[in-house]
Amino acid sequence: MRILIAPDSFKECLTATEVAKNIALGILQVMPEATITCIPIADGGEGTVEAITTATNGKIIPIDTLDALMRPISSFYGITGDGKTAIIEMAAASGLGLIKTSERNPLKTSTFGTGMLIKSVMEKGYTSIILGIGGSATNDGGMGMARALGYRFLNKQNQEIGEGGGSLYSLAFIDSSKVDPLLKNTVITVACDVTNPLCGPNGASAIYGPQKSASPEMVKILDENLMHFSKIIIEQLGKDIANIPGAGAAGGLGAGMLAFTNASLSPGFEIVKTITNLEKHIQQADLIFTAEGKIDYQTQFGKTPFGVAQLAFKYQKPVIALCGIIGQGANILYEKGISSIFAIADKPMSVEESVRNAAVLLQNTSERIIRLIQSKSKLIN
Repeated sequence: MRILIAPDSFKECLTATEVAKNIALGILQVMPEATITCIPIADGGEGTVEAITTATNGKIIPIDTLDALMRPISSFYGITGDGKTAIIEMAAASGLGLIKTSERNPLKTSTFGTGMLIKSVMEKGYTSIILGIGGSATNDGGMGMARALGYRFLNKQNQEIGEGGGSLYSLAFIDSSKVDPLLKNTVITVACDVTNPLCGPNGASAIYGPQKSASPEMVKILDENLMHFSKIIIEQLGKDIANIPGAGAAGGLGAGMLAFTNASLSPGFEIVKTITNLEKHIQQADLIFTAEGKIDYQTQFGKTPFGVAQLAFKYQKPVIALCGIIGQGANILYEKGISSIFAIADKPMSVEESVRNAAVLLQNTSERIIRLIQSKSKLIN
C-alpha cells in the first residue's frame, strides 16, 4: 500500500515533520511493507520554513530578533534550495508559543521582531521573501513590523506612540521618510491561512483576540483601534486595506503588509502545495493521512487538512485526519473530502497531558487505524 502522510504541525507541541514521523511509526507497526511518503505541510503558521526548506533542499539559518514583548530571542529563517528566496514565519518572532500564557496581552504585544527578520534578510541581499503569518501573539495591525522597517507612528504631539494594539487609538501621523530603501525592490508573498477582514464581527480582534487572552472589553478596544488605524492609512497612504480578505490575519499583520510593503496575500496552503508538488503525491497514493492540533468548523477556511482533503477528493482518495482536539462543527469536513477524523487521546486527559504525550498518541492512533483497515481488507477478501 502506498501511504502519503501530509500533516501540519501541532502548535506548541510537534513540528509537521515530527507529526509525520510518528504517524509513520504507528503504520509500520502493522504494515511494515507499506510504502510511506512524508510531506510536512504548513498553511502560513508554524512549520512554514521547515516545510518549504525540506521540499526544496534548502537550509535554515539561525538569527537573533525580539519576541512579541520586545525581549531578545534566538530565531531563524529559511533559504530555498536555489538560494533565491528567503522564508520567514512570524511565529518564530512574534508568535504566541514564545510567550507564557500569563504574559499574553494583545494590547501590548508587537510585530516588531517580525519586521527585524524582514529587514535582516533584505540586508543579506534577498529581494524575494515568503512570509508566513500564522500563530501570532499580536493585534497591532503590523505597526511594529513597519516600525522595524523605518516607519514612524506619531501622536498629535508628534511623539512616537507605544508598541501594541492598545496604542493605535493615539495615532495621528504616519511618517515614511526614513523607510528602508531596500523595501521598494523587495517582493513579499504573504502566506496566510484565514480570509478575515481587519475589523468587525469577523475581524482580527473579535475572532482571534480571545485566543491571545483578550477579554471582551479588550476585544472592543482592539477592534476600535484597528478601525482608527485603517482610517489613518486611507487618509495618509491612500490604501484601503480593511476589507481585503486576509487583512485580519495575524492580528492585522495582513493589512499592515499590504499597507506598508509591496506584499501580496496568498493562501499559505496553496504556496506550500505548489512547492512540495503535493498534488502529484496524492495522485500516486492509496491512502492519505493528514493532521493538525485542532480540527473544527474553521478548518475548512484554508487550513492544511482541508486543503489536503480537497486535492484528495479530486482523485477520489481516502483521507484520514488526526488531531489533538475535535472542535465544534468538524463534521462539515466529511462533506469536504475527509473520510474520518480521529482525536488521538486514548483516555480522559487534560490538554497539557495530551501535548506531553502527543508523539506516542499519534503512533498508537495511526496503528489502530491501520489495524482496522487491514482487518476490513481481510473480510472483503
